Amino acid sequence: MRVIVVGLGNPILGDDGVGWRVAEAVRAGLPAGAAADGFAVEVDCLAVGGLGLMERLIGYERAIIVDAMQTKGGRVGEVRCFEMPALPDFTAGHTSAAHDASLPTALQVGRAMGAELPARVDIVAVEAERVYEFSEALTPAVAAAVPQATAAVLRLLAEDGWGGREARATGEG
Repeated sequence: MRVIVVGLGNPILGDDGVGWRVAEAVRAGLPAGAAADGFAVEVDCLAVGGLGLMERLIGYERAIIVDAMQTKGGRVGEVRCFEMPALPDFTAGHTSAAHDASLPTALQVGRAMGAELPARVDIVAVEAERVYEFSEALTPAVAAAVPQATAAVLRLLAEDGWGGREARATGEG
């Protein structure tokens, strides 16, 4: 099984960089090469969405996307995990160009074109406070959530049978 973990965001826009921080922590926690018994994990940090993100997911059987989110009534630093179908498609019908497609729309287009895309896409999201302010620093609550979000990614990997021993050994799985 080929799995990709993608940290999304912009590392110089405050809390928007949390996806990258979590992806880097996941990468540091994986054994060298991150492959065992036909199971391969790749970790990447990206500042793209829509069609660009969809293209990066081609060839993987599963994807885990880590990103910042801002919701009404959300508690800053809260970590949420859910599968792609639960992700609201806020941009559906509101884009100004094809490149602005949301990830659900981009995946739908890619599949319609025959692209080999993950059957399962999980989202690990951290409720953010500041995402438009130039800063390489995360707010304290978001920084404190990085280990929890990293553990969530490792648990998702362990569900498929990879990394279970390593995750349990650190008390995370």
